[in-house]
Amino acid sequence: MSDNASLTPQPGHLYVVATPIGNLADLTERARAILGAVDLVACEDTRTTGAMLSRLGLHKELVPYHEHNETEAAERLADLLAGGKSIAVVSDAGTPALSDPGFRLVRACRRRNLPVVPVPGPSALTAVLSASGLPTNGFLYVGFLPPKSAARISFFEQHRAFPYTLALYESCHRIDKAVDEIVATLGPERVLCVAKEVTKLHETFFVGPAGTVRERLAKASLKGEFVLLIAPADFVL
Repeated sequence: MSDNASLTPQPGHLYVVATPIGNLADLTERARAILGAVDLVACEDTRTTGAMLSRLGLHKELVPYHEHNETEAAERLADLLAGGKSIAVVSDAGTPALSDPGFRLVRACRRRNLPVVPVPGPSALTAVLSASGLPTNGFLYVGFLPPKSAARISFFEQHRAFPYTLALYESCHRIDKAVDEIVATLGPERVLCVAKEVTKLHETFFVGPAGTVRERLAKASLKGEFVLLIAPADFVL
């Protein structure tokens, strides 16, 4: 496929488009071209995506596609694709289907043998892994942990000896509690990376033994989006 052809959406194709996680300049040329030329954009929040497209000078038909309507909307969008429409699916930030809506629509397309095309780009997960200094030869991504403390502690205990890096997202309302639980269950020397507001103005990386990371977090603002990495037990930074 030529470069020009890859910038032109095809009828009946679903495009899974990664959008910036903070810095609009991270949007790829291909993503911008696809978003500007598809028949419609399925998005998590029409206000968020509408604002982004407006800043790019793009005005598209937006269709809500989020956790509360995903099951029904996936089939409806698949029907439109089967009828020849070209559709881009985006989340509020980053790559769709990774702890964001997208999976059910992609699955519906695969079940119907409808083409699905990834348009790769920003991802908080891979951005933090690449800059953390923790092992990246293998990792387990688990999305968001349960909101209940007992369930989180159980997860940490079950993965105490996991041989690769554990990667997860955590709410700003629970990140301090999660680190406290890691110190209590895995020990204060377990190496962590807590990354806050990646690619944004207040981007901060807290990397080191869990006890030290906890002390630094206690002095920091906990507003924003967090990614948490837990190194294998035998890893020394």
